[in-house]
Amino acid sequence: MTETATQDWPKLIFDRLVEAGVSLFAYVPDFGNAKIIEMADERNDTRSVLLSTEEEGVALCCGADLVGERAVLCMQSSGVGNVPNFLSLVKGGRFPMLMIVTMRGDYGEENPWQYPMGQAVTPVLEAMGTQVIRVDRTDELDQAVRAAIGAAFRAEQSVALVLSQKFLGAKSF
Repeated sequence: MTETATQDWPKLIFDRLVEAGVSLFAYVPDFGNAKIIEMADERNDTRSVLLSTEEEGVALCCGADLVGERAVLCMQSSGVGNVPNFLSLVKGGRFPMLMIVTMRGDYGEENPWQYPMGQAVTPVLEAMGTQVIRVDRTDELDQAVRAAIGAAFRAEQSVALVLSQKFLGAKSF
């Protein structure tokens, strides 16, 4: 990707989601997903839904599927700890599930409080039957987004697109 493309990664993700028919963007506020949510708010054919907790987003995405809509849950890695019980709903009901997880607690992290959940994201998601597709470099993004969308909405799987701090840039403490 070029430098412009590197800075415009939220647009690439948003455009791919809209092309795939995603119209509902459930989120807990997070700097990493902020631009994607802003884009959803700017359009008439997409809607963002502010959540008080991430597990609400799992239920919202399942409900969207029940009425023939497509949704995505956007959250920071620390929120993954809130969703395992609700991911049993996804697995038991065979709902498609797409999550975008922006990482903390990995590459370059300076906040020690972020490490425990950062290290648990992949094992927790995989234990609940969610495929994890991780992006570490900008040249991986487009293919990873397409793979995540395909796994969620064509293969009807639970999938998390994990955007690493190596990709996003580490935040200073």
